[in-house]
Amino acid sequence: MTTRARPDLPRDPARAAALRGHAAMLAFSAFVAGSFSLGAMVANEIAPAALNAVRFALAAAILAAVAMAGPGFRAAHFRAPWRYVLLGAVYAVYFVLMFEGLKTAPPVSTAAVFTLTPAMSAVFGWLMLRQVTTPGMAAALAIGALGALWVIFRADLAAALAFDLGRGEAIYFAGCVAHAAFTPMLRLLNRGEPASVVTTFVMAAGFAVLCLWGWRDLAATDWAALPGIVWVTLGYVSVFASALTFFLLSYAAERLPAAKVMAYTYLVPAWVILWELALGRPAPPALVLVGVALTAAALAILLRPDDRKRA
Repeated sequence: MTTRARPDLPRDPARAAALRGHAAMLAFSAFVAGSFSLGAMVANEIAPAALNAVRFALAAAILAAVAMAGPGFRAAHFRAPWRYVLLGAVYAVYFVLMFEGLKTAPPVSTAAVFTLTPAMSAVFGWLMLRQVTTPGMAAALAIGALGALWVIFRADLAAALAFDLGRGEAIYFAGCVAHAAFTPMLRLLNRGEPASVVTTFVMAAGFAVLCLWGWRDLAATDWAALPGIVWVTLGYVSVFASALTFFLLSYAAERLPAAKVMAYTYLVPAWVILWELALGRPAPPALVLVGVALTAAALAILLRPDDRKRA
């Protein structure tokens, strides 16, 4: 008696693994998008340095437990701790400026600014690691950047030509420069430590940096009087937008090429629109959606298989 393979399941194990990687990145982009919508709701309720100091502490604790359950901590992992301080400081700058920008910039616009990160990361990748971008990837980055700029300037051609950038978008753009530098820096400074260990140390170092930088904000915050939405957001960004997204990103990176992992950045503005609608906010103007469509086109180009036998 012979058994027939189910037609709805991929027969190629490599393709099945790739599909799971794509599913992980789909969830990753959705969780990242939530931090924009929820962050906009609390940006004016608590100082960004205070919020992110607690967020880094909680995320470091969660990731430390993950590391202990996995590779564990070894004496060799503590070599050259300045690396973690540098990476933690850069990461802290990104998140503080993100919440500072969300005080005045709409979530969809900030998400569009975030889609400029892959293009900037490609520049830093060349400067630090001499990584070369392929023509196809360069075209996708250009299309994605064009779509992002269209959303950032709210489909206003005159504002785009005058480079009339909103204050919140400008602040967050500076943060995205730090984020773009963080990715190649992480690879440059890694000495073979497991990803969970490195991320735990980076989060812990970021917490220490934020305590030194924002101690006045931490001391001035009336934690007992904070609205409930602040605690909801704090829990969300610590668990879902930090620890869980780290796991999903690491999982996908083992199953997909780096360019395809990066491609899901372009899906974030679309997810933010869905988050905004779910939270009862109006949809952006139709012309702005043209820019979102361009970022989706960039996603499609980057996800195009290079080898039809591999996902």
